[in-house]
Amino acid sequence: MSVLLVPAVGCPRSRFSRTTRALAAAKCIAIAMLGFSAFASTSFAQESVVAEPAAVPAPKDSEPAAKKVEAAKPNNFVSAIDLIPQSAAGLVRIPNLPAVCNAAPKTHFGMLLEDASVQPFIEAQRDRAEKYIESMGSTVGLRPQDLYDIASGEVVAAWLPFEKDQRRPYSLCVVADVRGRKGLADQALTTIDADLKAGNATRVNTTHRGQEVRVYTTKPKPGQLKIDQVAITLNDERIIAADRDTVVFDLLDAIAGEPKESPISSVDDYKTVMKQSRDSLATVDNKDSVETMHWFARPFPMARILRKSLNVDRGNEVDILKLLENQGFDAVKAAGGVMVIAGDTFDMLHRGFILAPPTGTSPKRYAKAAEMLELENVDLADIPKWVHAGAASFTRLNWDITQGFWAAEPLVNEALDDEEIFRAMIDGIRDDEEGPQIDIVKDVLPNLDNQIILVTDNTEPASPTSERMLGAIRIKDAKAVGRVIQRAMEVEPDASKLEGVPGVDVWRVERGAGGEDFDAEFLNEIGFEDEAKKKEAPPLLDQWAIAVLDKGPGSDAAYIVFSSHSDLVVEVAKIFQNGAKDSFSAQPTVKEIVSAMKSLGASSAAVDRTVRTDLAFRTKYELFRQGRLEESDSVLATVVRRIFEKDEEEKGEKVDAAMLPPLQDIQKYLRPGGGYVEQTDTGLTLNGFLLK
Repeated sequence: MSVLLVPAVGCPRSRFSRTTRALAAAKCIAIAMLGFSAFASTSFAQESVVAEPAAVPAPKDSEPAAKKVEAAKPNNFVSAIDLIPQSAAGLVRIPNLPAVCNAAPKTHFGMLLEDASVQPFIEAQRDRAEKYIESMGSTVGLRPQDLYDIASGEVVAAWLPFEKDQRRPYSLCVVADVRGRKGLADQALTTIDADLKAGNATRVNTTHRGQEVRVYTTKPKPGQLKIDQVAITLNDERIIAADRDTVVFDLLDAIAGEPKESPISSVDDYKTVMKQSRDSLATVDNKDSVETMHWFARPFPMARILRKSLNVDRGNEVDILKLLENQGFDAVKAAGGVMVIAGDTFDMLHRGFILAPPTGTSPKRYAKAAEMLELENVDLADIPKWVHAGAASFTRLNWDITQGFWAAEPLVNEALDDEEIFRAMIDGIRDDEEGPQIDIVKDVLPNLDNQIILVTDNTEPASPTSERMLGAIRIKDAKAVGRVIQRAMEVEPDASKLEGVPGVDVWRVERGAGGEDFDAEFLNEIGFEDEAKKKEAPPLLDQWAIAVLDKGPGSDAAYIVFSSHSDLVVEVAKIFQNGAKDSFSAQPTVKEIVSAMKSLGASSAAVDRTVRTDLAFRTKYELFRQGRLEESDSVLATVVRRIFEKDEEEKGEKVDAAMLPPLQDIQKYLRPGGGYVEQTDTGLTLNGFLLK
């Protein structure tokens, strides 16, 4: 399978088939995106950094020779970051695509893609991979496989808002360095031209700043009002492609030194986010690592673009983005980061920053509901001993729950268009004679501590019910909270008390067990008769369990715990009471992750996360092999099904994953990882990694 190796970047187009190049490009993309998701952190540079163009490999005697072209001197080259306008909603930059593709096989994920055991599956997906990669270039003409062939340095994709254009309120552009590969770029342009014309596109050539720009107009689909465009221009240094000709013209103006806007590299939010991210990365000893991706986004402009591109139409429902802006969440100005791969310490490492300077009046950090964004840095403590040895992941959030609860008041009131509804609901829960009569203000909030924990695991053999999740809130008074839970469960028709842990009340709620529509009755009582008559969406979980666990041999603090699986609550309750010989924190892999986290500077954190990747993916992988992944009853799977339920009839042929090897054959490639978030005076640092 040597023809699939990623380092084939730069060889002449005739050397490999389109499908092979599509797969190779897909591998680079997959490795980049996997690393990016290793924790969702961010970064890019304060100043533009121009990558040296990678040398084109010399052909062997038996291979056709590519035309040799001298590369332009780096100091004469203007980075795309100094051309993209400051109004950009977001961008992704690969500093040196050939370098990334050469480094990718050195990562564990890259090694996985080259492992002989997965080749039968990869071979079977060739047609699917080609179609997918082809579709990725439909917007601007350039496909990832084209960039794979022709880019000799940086590649930048940027999303630009055009909010006054109701038909096309955004645009996408791609700018790639092709120095030293102009001949390959010419060949790519010829292929793109043929492909677009084969799709009935019409082409008009125009000239701007002395440079030819090809503008293709595609026929609108039935019912489509907008006219789609693809505009492409190429010279010895770069190729520019966009779905709007004026974007290409504006970039050519910027290259000529007459930009219509200042470049994004010159504005404060971009410079602040990138400097913070890059400075953070500079503190890490991670030799031989290669910068893979930089990214930057302004949340609300980018969210509007995503909403439009995904055709999200909420009709007469609440406009979530407008609601969040009204409630002060526009305090989050920008986010960004940088990811590196193939270092000697970290397989993948991401450093980033969310820029969210204070907007509230002291002592409140933010205004209105955005006050819930404030987290608390706490000295990085040991993982609690009650987290069992078989856990796959551990996440801890330090957050003022009481402050967050009251911050939600204006958000709920605006969403429901009633300035008193939030307090009315609280009073109703307290005063309803047929309800639990819980005083949230006096009996609940004062007894909650400021720490939330999420633990996941899975059981074998793999089945749709294998994945388990447990949440825990640290509490101050277990007896007081226990009384509240008891009152709530006693009026819940679907609740029952489980046996098995002496002295601990474990309550299980199983929807439909009580035979009454309590929710509809409650809505009627508080005056929402119309809502009660609406068809109710199925619950995210058909059953769940809750218990209050006091401190004991297995824990030095009390918690209220809740889970999708009652057996997990029972298991944890027994650990609280009796202690355990082993724990999650005692596992060698977990110790290694925590040590790496501290080496990155996590002396204190608002959020910390530890993941044993092989365990976290165990059930998902096996269900995927069995063709049963969509049957999973996990919360995430349920949410995904609900989001895409309207597209069920449009699903194509399912992927046949039976050819994938057993997990134990590839387990060595699934490296453990972690991450942490730290609150600063002006925002949040984001840090994520996979170990070498």
